[in-house]
Amino acid sequence: MRVEKNVALRPYNTFGIVARAHQLVRVAGEEDVRAVLADPALAAAPKFVLGGGSNIVLTGDVRPLVLKVEIRGRRVLEDGERGWLVEAGAGENWHDTVAWTIAQGLPGLENLALIPGTVGAAPVQNIGAYGVELQDRFDSLDAIDLRTGRVFTLDAAQCAFGYRDSVFKHAAAGPNDLGLLGRALILRVRFRLPRPWKPELGYLDLERRRQEEGVAVPTPQQVFDWVCDIRRAKLPDPRVIGNAGSFFKNPTVSPEQCADIIAREPKIVHYPMPDGSVKLAAGWLIDACGWKGKSVGNAGVYEKQALVLVNRGAAGAATAATGGEVMTLARAIQTSVYERFGIRLEPEPVVV
Repeated sequence: MRVEKNVALRPYNTFGIVARAHQLVRVAGEEDVRAVLADPALAAAPKFVLGGGSNIVLTGDVRPLVLKVEIRGRRVLEDGERGWLVEAGAGENWHDTVAWTIAQGLPGLENLALIPGTVGAAPVQNIGAYGVELQDRFDSLDAIDLRTGRVFTLDAAQCAFGYRDSVFKHAAAGPNDLGLLGRALILRVRFRLPRPWKPELGYLDLERRRQEEGVAVPTPQQVFDWVCDIRRAKLPDPRVIGNAGSFFKNPTVSPEQCADIIAREPKIVHYPMPDGSVKLAAGWLIDACGWKGKSVGNAGVYEKQALVLVNRGAAGAATAATGGEVMTLARAIQTSVYERFGIRLEPEPVVV
């Protein structure tokens, strides 16, 4: 284990925000975490787990000890009649892992292609896209307790998955509460990929693409390629324009609330949910308030998708957006949407 001092974090957050870590340890396995816990000063220090940095907004230098997750490895644990069980290290790139499964003939994750971040961050956020959420393909994970160094396993129920939510995003309310925010570091994640495979084409963009190409039943590779094409057309590449992907969660309302909004805004984009609630498109709400293309300092709203906030100064450190500018813009958007629609938008990224 090596403790690095005063580490620049700009390369480790997709927003491209300039910040530094006072101390950083690279975690290649559970032994590195145990080495941290064996050091009295490091063991007592607050800790911040950093994966791919694709879902964070840094508002200043990070004083807690940064544990940079770099655990590698992918393997097939089971190949049976009902499907495959695949395991990947928490530090593996998520999109590369999806591409690897398709190349290995292991379909099921293709709708989640091109989502930035690492494998270990995927269950924290319960990532989802184009009709599939991580919980639909999740089997279990191994994590390590950042207080005791004990490795433990959680299944889907224990992860308490919700819409862009999990037990890892909540602090423990009491000694017997399972809230794991700041208390655990994910080591490995296992996915259950069902057999026989069938394409998930419930989203209009995918069905439209299927019809355009005249394909009755697409292959997993075709769905993967379509999802990549659609995402690239709508969302900026963080290597070119700094961003954290979708910045706000799509809010859900009751059917009565939705009907009231439709009476005033007939064109609002909405999706009925299985539980009877209605999901509203946050991007549409933001666009309707006139924010698309607008900026606050060097933080702006992406011209092609109002749900995405971007770093307009990412090309040069001197002009890069600050976390403060990003959050000032986010709060202004929240105020506009609430004043017009009576809906409070909730940010997806973790604000540090």
